[in-house]
Amino acid sequence: MEVCASPSRRILLLILFIFKFSPTITAIRKDVSFQTLHPCKTTVQGRYLLSDDNGYVCNAVSVNPFSRCCPLKGEKFSCHGCNLLSRCCNSYEHCVSCCLNPALTTKEQVLKMKVAKPASARTYTSIFDYCAGRCRHSSESVVHENAYISDFHHCFSLPLNSSSGENNTVAEARLNGINVVVGRQGESCNSVCKSRGQSCVPNKLVVLNNCDIIQKYMSCKGSCLASVGADQPAEVVYDAPMHMNPGSCLYTETHSMLSCDGLHQHTRRLCPCA
Repeated sequence: MEVCASPSRRILLLILFIFKFSPTITAIRKDVSFQTLHPCKTTVQGRYLLSDDNGYVCNAVSVNPFSRCCPLKGEKFSCHGCNLLSRCCNSYEHCVSCCLNPALTTKEQVLKMKVAKPASARTYTSIFDYCAGRCRHSSESVVHENAYISDFHHCFSLPLNSSSGENNTVAEARLNGINVVVGRQGESCNSVCKSRGQSCVPNKLVVLNNCDIIQKYMSCKGSCLASVGADQPAEVVYDAPMHMNPGSCLYTETHSMLSCDGLHQHTRRLCPCA
């Protein structure tokens, strides 16, 4: 007489069969998971291009919609259309990309710098923060307050008054398109430039306000001294009173005093004309 196995007995036999004849599990896949995305910071100024904080420039259409990063192709830290001497570029996105190059900009230089002049101003939070802000606008790129000196008006060089200092060659490159003129005794820079059919460029006075630059154009036989006055940078004339250190060159540590109108009866000014 044949006895039929119950349904529960059949299920138990099936489970035992699977365990007996199935291959032994020797490893667990670890690569089956959701890929972690590291979002990028990007520029938003450009109409067609953008630069990300990895140093790539790409078309806005090709950016990864999830990470906001550019494709990892093409040139990293692209300086296309940039003058590496003056550190100025003809496009905003390539200025940011070039600026992000660790060989040109370091954290030690920029993270202690303030975004603006007031003492309460915040400091830059990252190199990308610095590059994106510095390349966007620079008063040193304009002349007569309403026109660019050249097409290379997106600049990322460190301000001359920063504590990290700057190479003199770079400083001189920032005077491209500027006629540096030594004025006559007691003459303002407005008068000096006007006599040449030009105008004084006030935002270039800070570039000239540097002893190494001043000494290139003036003798400075009595040394180069920090002073206070709207007539600086300047040289004290030789027939000035002794307490004024005749023959000395003067620069000011108070940049807000720099002015094209300033003059002094005992000094000759160094003027930026264009």
